[in-house]
Amino acid sequence: MTRTDLAEQLLALGVTALSDALDRLGIDGQACGIMPVVRTMRFAGPAFTIRMVPVGLSGGVVGDYIDEVEPGAVVVIDNQGIMNQTVWGDILTLVAHTKGVAGTVIDGVCRDSDRCVELDYPVFARGNTMRTGKDRTTADAYGVPVQIAGIRINAGDWLVGDADGVVAIPFDRIAEVVSVAQDIEAAEDRIRQAVLGGMRLDDARRQAGYHALQTRRE
Repeated sequence: MTRTDLAEQLLALGVTALSDALDRLGIDGQACGIMPVVRTMRFAGPAFTIRMVPVGLSGGVVGDYIDEVEPGAVVVIDNQGIMNQTVWGDILTLVAHTKGVAGTVIDGVCRDSDRCVELDYPVFARGNTMRTGKDRTTADAYGVPVQIAGIRINAGDWLVGDADGVVAIPFDRIAEVVSVAQDIEAAEDRIRQAVLGGMRLDDARRQAGYHALQTRRE
């Protein structure tokens, strides 16, 4: 399966079904609190990870790494949830969009949000503000494990985002997560069809095993 095919498959399933699959499999992959600038923004792709640190006395820059990000990848920035300085703005959005980057996920905030709306470039963050991160924070390491909203993300893990938030899927568990998410979606579709056909909701749920769909299984 190509990267494009996998991205389309994950987007078709959606974040909620993938989240339920992660729960059943015992994988901690929900980046709670990281939301799209605009609800219609969606992305799926492998992580290009960046760890930010305070600039200290060493200097450094916030965003020159963007030239190294491949088309279809997702920029994942660990800024420790800091809310009073940005690590993503207008120029980074423009370059990422031009390069065909899939999207950006920030444990922190962005700015120049009008630009990502104008270009329909997916940016997911804790919020946005005007205050620059220049001379306050610096990109310390790339391609390293990072923490986003309390979950560990390794370079190459897959992230999916839509109106309900962001999930991260370990690279070596993707096929398993997709299979379980498809099972969950099929069961919930049977419930919807049964209810539309006149069945009581409690009966439809019982028939489909609804209350155990997300329960972790050994």
